[in-house]
Amino acid sequence: MRVVFTAGVLVAVAVLAVAAPVPKPGAAKLPPPTEKQLDQSKNNLKQILMAVHSYNDTIGVVPNNVVDPKTKKPTLSWRVHLLPYLEEDNLYRKFKLDEPWDSKTNKPLIDKMPKVFAPIRVTVQPGETFYRGFTGPDTVFEAGARYGIATIPDGTSNTVGVVEAGEPCIWTKPDDLPFDPKKPLPKLGGLFDGDFHVALMDGSVHRVNGKKMSVDEFKKMLHRSSGLVRDTRAAFGE
Repeated sequence: MRVVFTAGVLVAVAVLAVAAPVPKPGAAKLPPPTEKQLDQSKNNLKQILMAVHSYNDTIGVVPNNVVDPKTKKPTLSWRVHLLPYLEEDNLYRKFKLDEPWDSKTNKPLIDKMPKVFAPIRVTVQPGETFYRGFTGPDTVFEAGARYGIATIPDGTSNTVGVVEAGEPCIWTKPDDLPFDPKKPLPKLGGLFDGDFHVALMDGSVHRVNGKKMSVDEFKKMLHRSSGLVRDTRAAFGE
């Protein structure tokens, strides 16, 4: 499978959908992001989606969180599955995939987070990342879902894969963004004061400005098999 990455598009997002991180009392305001910082995060997302495609080509399905067969609850993030496709084979072999992210074996590996998941511009706790997917019915990272990229009915260029979230999480923890079409979107844009990048399942990455996007149209793009007609220009605020 050949993945074609298109150039980033300057787009925008509704205020209801995004929120810049609230500075701590007394914290100095960060200077505006540079083009180099924006491009670096965009490139990180491209690498992550390339790894998703490589995993899919090898295993036959999109990577998903590890689920405990007894409790049916996620125990380890899909990001761990990507390690062999990010030239992190040695780190991957240290994980116990049948143990949760905070087990005695896996917890020490949090500090070994690959650079591709590291935050740009902002400072957080070691081992935290802003690159997160969405979970919920019909999302890419729906709990327990197993499907191939080529079988996404709504089209890979219409389906959101990974975004820059509003708040970070531990990279090995299966802590994706909850999605319910009847509820507000979770916070997005924690790296760049409300602006954010979104990586679609075709591998393209788009830059979003946090003030003009149609929230309703963006929500449609979080479905992978709804049959809903998307207005991607409105979803990205063009």
